[in-house]
Amino acid sequence: MRLLAAVLLLGSLVACGTTSENRPGGQPPANTACKGAGGKYVIGMSQANVAEPYRQRMDDDIRAAAKSVPQFEVRFTDAQQDNSRQVSDVENFLTQQVDLLIISPNEAKPLTAVVKKAYDKGIPVIVLDRKVEGDAYTTWIGADNVEIGRQAGKYVAEQLLPGGGKIAEIRGLAGSTPAKERGDGFREAIQGKNIDIAVSQDGDWLREKGQEKADAILKSNPDVSVIYAHNDPMAEGAYLAARATGKQDSLKFIGIDGLPIPSGGLKAVEAGRLSATLIYPTAGKEAVESARKILVDCQQTPKTQTLPTQLITKENAAQVYAKENPGG
Repeated sequence: MRLLAAVLLLGSLVACGTTSENRPGGQPPANTACKGAGGKYVIGMSQANVAEPYRQRMDDDIRAAAKSVPQFEVRFTDAQQDNSRQVSDVENFLTQQVDLLIISPNEAKPLTAVVKKAYDKGIPVIVLDRKVEGDAYTTWIGADNVEIGRQAGKYVAEQLLPGGGKIAEIRGLAGSTPAKERGDGFREAIQGKNIDIAVSQDGDWLREKGQEKADAILKSNPDVSVIYAHNDPMAEGAYLAARATGKQDSLKFIGIDGLPIPSGGLKAVEAGRLSATLIYPTAGKEAVESARKILVDCQQTPKTQTLPTQLITKENAAQVYAKENPGG
Protein backbone atom coordinates (compact mmCIF):
# COMPACT_ATOMS: atom_id res chain seq x y z
CA MET A 1 0.00 0.00 0.00
CA ARG A 2 2.84 2.39 0.82
CA LEU A 3 4.40 1.69 -2.57
CA LEU A 4 1.08 2.32 -4.33
CA ALA A 5 0.61 5.59 -2.45
CA ALA A 6 4.11 6.72 -3.40
CA VAL A 7 3.46 5.93 -7.06
CA LEU A 8 0.16 7.84 -6.99
CA LEU A 9 1.84 10.82 -5.29
CA LEU A 10 4.65 10.85 -7.85
CA GLY A 11 2.10 10.70 -10.67
CA SER A 12 0.19 13.65 -9.27
CA LEU A 13 3.38 15.71 -8.95
CA VAL A 14 4.34 14.99 -12.54
CA ALA A 15 0.84 15.92 -13.72
CA CYS A 16 1.19 19.28 -12.00
CA GLY A 17 4.44 20.16 -13.76
CA THR A 18 4.69 23.63 -15.21
CA THR A 19 6.47 22.97 -18.50
CA SER A 20 4.63 22.79 -21.80
CA GLU A 21 5.73 19.18 -22.24
CA ASN A 22 3.97 18.18 -19.01
CA ARG A 23 0.72 19.99 -19.68
CA PRO A 24 -1.95 17.69 -21.16
CA GLY A 25 -1.76 17.70 -24.96
CA GLY A 26 0.92 20.43 -24.91
CA GLN A 27 -1.68 22.98 -23.81
CA PRO A 28 -0.46 26.53 -23.11
CA PRO A 29 -0.22 27.76 -19.52
CA ALA A 30 -3.39 29.09 -17.99
CA ASN A 31 -3.81 32.83 -18.50
CA THR A 32 -3.23 33.99 -14.94
CA ALA A 33 -1.92 37.37 -16.15
CA CYS A 34 -5.39 38.73 -16.87
CA LYS A 35 -6.72 41.03 -14.14
CA GLY A 36 -9.40 42.63 -16.28
CA ALA A 37 -9.94 46.28 -17.10
CA GLY A 38 -9.05 47.34 -13.56
CA GLY A 39 -5.52 45.93 -13.74
CA LYS A 40 -2.22 47.55 -14.60
CA TYR A 41 0.16 45.68 -16.90
CA VAL A 42 3.85 45.94 -17.74
CA ILE A 43 4.73 44.68 -21.22
CA GLY A 44 8.29 43.96 -22.27
CA MET A 45 9.07 44.58 -25.96
CA SER A 46 12.32 42.92 -27.05
CA GLN A 47 13.43 44.31 -30.42
CA ALA A 48 16.11 42.72 -32.60
CA ASN A 49 17.72 45.86 -33.97
CA VAL A 50 16.26 49.37 -34.20
CA ALA A 51 19.01 50.38 -36.63
CA GLU A 52 16.71 48.81 -39.23
CA PRO A 53 14.02 51.41 -40.12
CA TYR A 54 11.36 48.68 -40.22
CA ARG A 55 12.05 47.76 -36.58
CA GLN A 56 12.06 51.36 -35.44
CA ARG A 57 8.68 51.76 -37.12
CA MET A 58 7.46 48.59 -35.37
CA ASP A 59 8.40 50.07 -31.98
CA ASP A 60 6.76 53.38 -32.93
CA ASP A 61 3.57 51.58 -33.94
CA ILE A 62 3.50 49.71 -30.63
CA ARG A 63 3.97 52.97 -28.70
CA ALA A 64 1.20 54.68 -30.63
CA ALA A 65 -1.25 51.78 -30.19
CA ALA A 66 -0.45 51.37 -26.49
CA LYS A 67 -1.45 54.99 -25.81
CA SER A 68 -5.07 53.94 -26.32
CA VAL A 69 -4.83 51.27 -23.60
CA PRO A 70 -4.39 53.15 -20.29
CA GLN A 71 -3.67 49.94 -18.40
CA PHE A 72 -0.45 49.34 -20.37
CA GLU A 73 3.14 50.35 -19.68
CA VAL A 74 5.50 49.16 -22.43
CA ARG A 75 9.24 48.84 -21.83
CA PHE A 76 11.49 48.57 -24.90
CA THR A 77 14.92 47.02 -25.40
CA ASP A 78 17.19 46.95 -28.45
CA ALA A 79 19.41 43.90 -28.99
CA GLN A 80 21.39 45.65 -31.75
CA GLN A 81 21.41 42.47 -33.86
CA ASP A 82 23.13 40.54 -31.03
CA ASN A 83 21.50 37.21 -30.08
CA SER A 84 23.18 37.01 -26.66
CA ARG A 85 22.11 40.53 -25.84
CA GLN A 86 18.52 39.75 -26.80
CA VAL A 87 18.52 36.64 -24.60
CA SER A 88 19.75 38.85 -21.75
CA ASP A 89 17.05 41.43 -22.51
CA VAL A 90 14.34 38.78 -22.18
CA GLU A 91 15.92 37.38 -19.00
CA ASN A 92 15.81 40.89 -17.54
CA PHE A 93 12.14 41.18 -18.42
CA LEU A 94 11.54 37.89 -16.58
CA THR A 95 13.36 39.28 -13.54
CA GLN A 96 11.13 42.36 -13.74
CA GLN A 97 8.13 39.99 -13.81
CA VAL A 98 6.52 41.58 -16.84
CA ASP A 99 2.92 40.59 -17.47
CA LEU A 100 3.44 39.90 -21.18
CA LEU A 101 6.38 39.62 -23.56
CA ILE A 102 6.45 40.87 -27.15
CA ILE A 103 9.52 39.81 -29.11
CA SER A 104 10.79 40.17 -32.65
CA PRO A 105 13.70 37.69 -32.59
CA ASN A 106 17.03 38.50 -34.18
CA GLU A 107 17.46 34.85 -35.21
CA ALA A 108 15.19 31.89 -34.59
CA LYS A 109 17.31 29.19 -32.98
CA PRO A 110 19.26 31.28 -30.42
CA LEU A 111 16.07 32.91 -29.07
CA THR A 112 13.92 29.77 -28.90
CA ALA A 113 14.95 28.61 -25.41
CA VAL A 114 14.45 31.92 -23.61
CA VAL A 115 11.07 32.49 -25.32
CA LYS A 116 10.03 29.01 -24.18
CA LYS A 117 11.25 29.84 -20.66
CA ALA A 118 8.97 32.87 -20.53
CA TYR A 119 6.04 30.92 -21.96
CA ASP A 120 6.50 28.06 -19.50
CA LYS A 121 6.44 30.54 -16.63
CA GLY A 122 2.90 31.44 -17.71
CA ILE A 123 3.87 34.74 -19.32
CA PRO A 124 1.93 35.28 -22.58
CA VAL A 125 4.37 35.67 -25.48
CA ILE A 126 3.60 37.51 -28.72
CA VAL A 127 6.17 36.83 -31.45
CA LEU A 128 6.32 39.42 -34.24
CA ASP A 129 7.62 39.12 -37.80
CA ARG A 130 10.52 36.68 -37.35
CA LYS A 131 9.86 33.30 -35.78
CA VAL A 132 11.33 30.98 -33.16
CA GLU A 133 11.53 27.21 -33.40
CA GLY A 134 8.74 25.07 -31.97
CA ASP A 135 5.41 26.35 -30.69
CA ALA A 136 6.16 27.57 -27.15
CA TYR A 137 4.56 31.00 -27.59
CA THR A 138 1.04 32.39 -27.37
CA THR A 139 0.67 33.89 -30.84
CA TRP A 140 2.79 34.77 -33.87
CA ILE A 141 1.83 37.83 -35.92
CA GLY A 142 3.32 38.67 -39.29
CA ALA A 143 3.00 38.43 -43.05
CA ASP A 144 3.58 35.33 -45.17
CA ASN A 145 7.20 35.74 -46.25
CA VAL A 146 7.10 32.82 -48.66
CA GLU A 147 4.15 34.45 -50.45
CA ILE A 148 5.96 37.80 -50.45
CA GLY A 149 8.94 36.10 -52.11
CA ARG A 150 6.59 34.49 -54.64
CA GLN A 151 5.03 37.83 -55.52
CA ALA A 152 8.47 39.40 -55.96
CA GLY A 153 9.54 36.52 -58.22
CA LYS A 154 6.32 36.70 -60.22
CA TYR A 155 6.82 40.42 -60.78
CA VAL A 156 10.38 39.86 -62.01
CA ALA A 157 9.36 37.01 -64.30
CA GLU A 158 6.33 38.75 -65.79
CA GLN A 159 7.25 42.44 -65.78
CA LEU A 160 11.02 42.87 -65.64
CA LEU A 161 12.50 39.78 -67.31
CA PRO A 162 9.75 38.15 -69.40
CA GLY A 163 12.41 36.77 -71.75
CA GLY A 164 14.67 35.59 -68.93
CA GLY A 165 17.96 36.98 -67.67
CA LYS A 166 20.33 37.17 -64.71
CA ILE A 167 19.62 38.65 -61.32
CA ALA A 168 21.46 39.17 -58.06
CA GLU A 169 19.94 38.53 -54.64
CA ILE A 170 20.87 40.40 -51.46
CA ARG A 171 19.50 38.38 -48.57
CA GLY A 172 18.62 39.32 -45.03
CA LEU A 173 20.31 37.99 -41.90
CA ALA A 174 21.07 34.31 -42.55
CA GLY A 175 19.57 32.88 -39.35
CA SER A 176 16.33 34.86 -39.51
CA THR A 177 13.25 33.12 -40.87
CA PRO A 178 12.17 35.89 -43.29
CA ALA A 179 15.49 35.66 -45.13
CA LYS A 180 15.02 31.97 -45.86
CA GLU A 181 11.32 32.26 -46.65
CA ARG A 182 11.67 35.26 -48.97
CA GLY A 183 14.38 33.41 -50.86
CA ASP A 184 12.37 30.19 -51.06
CA GLY A 185 9.24 31.90 -52.37
CA PHE A 186 11.20 33.87 -54.95
CA ARG A 187 12.93 30.77 -56.30
CA GLU A 188 9.61 28.96 -56.52
CA ALA A 189 8.12 31.74 -58.64
CA ILE A 190 11.00 32.01 -61.13
CA GLN A 191 11.44 28.26 -61.60
CA GLY A 192 11.30 27.38 -65.29
CA LYS A 193 11.30 31.06 -66.36
CA ASN A 194 14.88 31.11 -67.71
CA ILE A 195 15.90 33.42 -64.88
CA ASP A 196 19.28 32.73 -63.27
CA ILE A 197 20.24 33.93 -59.79
CA ALA A 198 23.85 34.65 -60.69
CA VAL A 199 24.92 35.54 -57.16
CA SER A 200 23.35 35.64 -53.69
CA GLN A 201 24.94 37.55 -50.81
CA ASP A 202 23.96 38.32 -47.21
CA GLY A 203 23.28 41.98 -46.50
CA ASP A 204 22.01 41.45 -42.92
CA TRP A 205 19.04 43.83 -43.56
CA LEU A 206 21.38 46.86 -43.47
CA ARG A 207 21.56 49.61 -46.09
CA GLU A 208 25.34 50.06 -45.82
CA LYS A 209 26.01 46.35 -46.15
CA GLY A 210 23.58 46.12 -49.07
CA GLN A 211 25.54 48.86 -50.81
CA GLU A 212 28.84 47.13 -50.09
CA LYS A 213 27.60 43.76 -51.39
CA ALA A 214 26.01 45.32 -54.48
CA ASP A 215 29.23 47.15 -55.33
CA ALA A 216 31.14 43.85 -55.36
CA ILE A 217 28.33 42.08 -57.23
CA LEU A 218 28.21 44.65 -60.04
CA LYS A 219 31.97 44.47 -60.53
CA SER A 220 32.02 40.67 -60.77
CA ASN A 221 28.67 40.19 -62.54
CA PRO A 222 28.25 42.96 -65.14
CA ASP A 223 25.48 41.02 -66.93
CA VAL A 224 23.07 41.17 -63.96
CA SER A 225 20.02 43.28 -64.82
CA VAL A 226 17.87 43.00 -61.66
CA ILE A 227 18.79 43.15 -57.98
CA TYR A 228 16.29 41.54 -55.62
CA ALA A 229 16.92 42.66 -52.03
CA HIS A 230 15.09 41.20 -49.05
CA ASN A 231 14.27 44.66 -47.70
CA ASP A 232 14.07 48.24 -48.95
CA PRO A 233 17.19 49.61 -47.19
CA MET A 234 19.38 46.99 -48.89
CA ALA A 235 17.67 47.69 -52.21
CA GLU A 236 18.37 51.41 -51.74
CA GLY A 237 21.97 50.56 -50.89
CA ALA A 238 22.20 48.56 -54.12
CA TYR A 239 20.81 51.54 -56.03
CA LEU A 240 23.48 53.79 -54.53
CA ALA A 241 26.19 51.31 -55.52
CA ALA A 242 24.86 51.28 -59.09
CA ARG A 243 24.60 55.07 -59.20
CA ALA A 244 28.23 55.40 -58.13
CA THR A 245 29.24 53.62 -61.35
CA GLY A 246 26.58 55.16 -63.56
CA LYS A 247 24.61 51.91 -63.92
CA GLN A 248 21.45 52.90 -62.06
CA ASP A 249 19.38 53.38 -65.24
CA SER A 250 20.28 49.99 -66.73
CA LEU A 251 19.32 48.04 -63.61
CA LYS A 252 16.06 47.35 -61.79
CA PHE A 253 15.81 47.13 -58.01
CA ILE A 254 13.18 45.39 -55.86
CA GLY A 255 12.80 45.60 -52.09
CA ILE A 256 10.39 44.58 -49.33
CA ASP A 257 8.81 46.55 -46.42
CA GLY A 258 7.05 49.48 -48.09
CA LEU A 259 7.21 51.70 -45.02
CA PRO A 260 4.91 54.75 -45.32
CA ILE A 261 7.60 57.20 -44.19
CA PRO A 262 9.57 59.79 -46.22
CA SER A 263 12.67 57.56 -46.25
CA GLY A 264 10.72 54.33 -46.82
CA GLY A 265 10.11 52.05 -49.76
CA LEU A 266 6.86 53.65 -50.92
CA LYS A 267 8.62 56.94 -51.62
CA ALA A 268 11.58 55.11 -53.19
CA VAL A 269 9.23 53.45 -55.68
CA GLU A 270 7.36 56.69 -56.30
CA ALA A 271 10.69 58.43 -57.02
CA GLY A 272 11.77 55.65 -59.38
CA ARG A 273 14.77 54.37 -57.43
CA LEU A 274 13.04 51.05 -56.84
CA SER A 275 10.88 49.34 -59.45
CA ALA A 276 8.75 47.67 -56.79
CA THR A 277 8.42 46.83 -53.14
CA LEU A 278 6.00 44.71 -51.14
CA ILE A 279 4.17 45.88 -48.04
CA TYR A 280 5.41 44.09 -44.93
CA PRO A 281 3.19 45.18 -42.00
CA THR A 282 5.02 45.87 -38.74
CA ALA A 283 2.23 44.16 -36.73
CA GLY A 284 2.71 46.73 -33.96
CA LYS A 285 -0.96 47.70 -33.79
CA GLU A 286 -2.04 44.05 -33.95
CA ALA A 287 0.40 43.11 -31.18
CA VAL A 288 -1.10 45.68 -28.80
CA GLU A 289 -4.62 44.57 -29.71
CA SER A 290 -3.69 40.94 -28.96
CA ALA A 291 -2.11 42.00 -25.66
CA ARG A 292 -5.32 43.82 -24.75
CA LYS A 293 -7.39 40.73 -25.49
CA ILE A 294 -5.09 38.53 -23.42
CA LEU A 295 -4.53 40.82 -20.41
CA VAL A 296 -7.64 43.00 -20.21
CA ASP A 297 -10.38 40.91 -21.84
CA CYS A 298 -9.10 37.48 -20.70
CA GLN A 299 -9.59 36.14 -24.22
CA GLN A 300 -7.57 33.69 -26.29
CA THR A 301 -5.82 34.70 -29.51
CA PRO A 302 -5.21 32.59 -32.62
CA LYS A 303 -1.87 30.78 -32.63
CA THR A 304 -1.05 32.34 -36.01
CA GLN A 305 -2.17 35.76 -37.27
CA THR A 306 -1.16 36.28 -40.90
CA LEU A 307 -1.31 39.86 -42.17
CA PRO A 308 -1.86 40.84 -45.83
CA THR A 309 0.77 42.18 -48.21
CA GLN A 310 0.53 44.27 -51.38
CA LEU A 311 2.75 44.76 -54.42
CA ILE A 312 3.74 48.41 -54.81
CA THR A 313 4.79 49.80 -58.20
CA LYS A 314 5.03 53.27 -59.72
CA GLU A 315 1.31 53.04 -60.55
CA ASN A 316 0.05 52.79 -56.95
CA ALA A 317 2.91 54.02 -54.72
CA ALA A 318 1.63 57.58 -54.26
CA GLN A 319 -1.94 56.41 -53.64
CA VAL A 320 -0.90 53.89 -50.97
CA TYR A 321 1.38 56.45 -49.29
CA ALA A 322 -1.45 58.99 -49.13
CA LYS A 323 -3.79 56.36 -47.67
CA GLU A 324 -1.28 55.52 -44.93
CA ASN A 325 -0.58 59.20 -44.22
CA PRO A 326 -3.97 60.96 -44.51
CA GLY A 327 -2.63 64.04 -42.76
CA GLY A 328 0.11 64.48 -45.34
